[in-house]
Amino acid sequence: MPDFSTLRIAQDPSNPRVARLLLNRPERLNAINDSTPREIRAAVEWANGQDEVHVIVVEGAGKGFCGGYDLTMFGEGRMDHACQQERHPWDPMDDYAYMKRNTEDFMSLWRSPKPTIAKVHGYAAAGGSDIALCCDLLVMAEDARIGYMPTRVWGCPTTAMWTYRLGPARAKQLMFTGDTIDGKTAAHWGLANEAVAACELDAATMKLAARIAGVPRSHLAMHKIVVNQVMLAMGLEQSQQMATLFDGITRHNPEGLWFRRYAQAEGFKAAVEWRDSGRPIPEGDDARERVRALEAQSAQRP
Repeated sequence: MPDFSTLRIAQDPSNPRVARLLLNRPERLNAINDSTPREIRAAVEWANGQDEVHVIVVEGAGKGFCGGYDLTMFGEGRMDHACQQERHPWDPMDDYAYMKRNTEDFMSLWRSPKPTIAKVHGYAAAGGSDIALCCDLLVMAEDARIGYMPTRVWGCPTTAMWTYRLGPARAKQLMFTGDTIDGKTAAHWGLANEAVAACELDAATMKLAARIAGVPRSHLAMHKIVVNQVMLAMGLEQSQQMATLFDGITRHNPEGLWFRRYAQAEGFKAAVEWRDSGRPIPEGDDARERVRALEAQSAQRP
């Protein structure tokens, strides 16, 4: 079996036609670090290299599916990372290259000739929702939640899957509010294929996986290509290019810089509480003035 630092993958002992990809950083709510996207792609490639495997189930260890990017690293710390640059001026193409590569790695789940199923409990939040929605099918616990809260400030979903999975009206609702929805709502809206009680989630997911696994691999691949081609004809790749560029802008424009400086000064929890509370988020000249004040405050600290 391949050896990874952020996940595990193996064939299910009771049904070797099913590969189970486990996001495995439970101490960080399976948050995405620099290695996670590459390892997802490598794990998908491994599963596609096993002739016996017909379907891949993606799940999370511990309390939830995936809490998004590891923002104690990307949000609070003083760092000069490609996707969160402290240097000036910001280099958008460095940012784009890094985040586009992550998007392409997540999309390995979508491009995989073998169907992929996201099994979601707890939260599939922000970047975690990107991973879930790159899978072909979604099975959720009724009390699980999915959404992209950083659309309120400091983020744009680079995979751009919400519109293709939900349609424009409901995608706009979630993007404009940053709200999350539970599994029952996701199933009602057609985002999730099924929502079940948390205690039934594994059985329901594996029942679906087993049903799919009985179909020849060539047939599964052809049917998936046909459906994916419709999404490509609708402009999925162009949408992802724009979304990835906009994601970098949201992190480096005045509002995004305010959010980052506030997180660095007060902690990411405080910044998230402001973002999600419904309080107006500083913007434009107000955001610039607050950034200057926070930077001056930081400079005075020993």
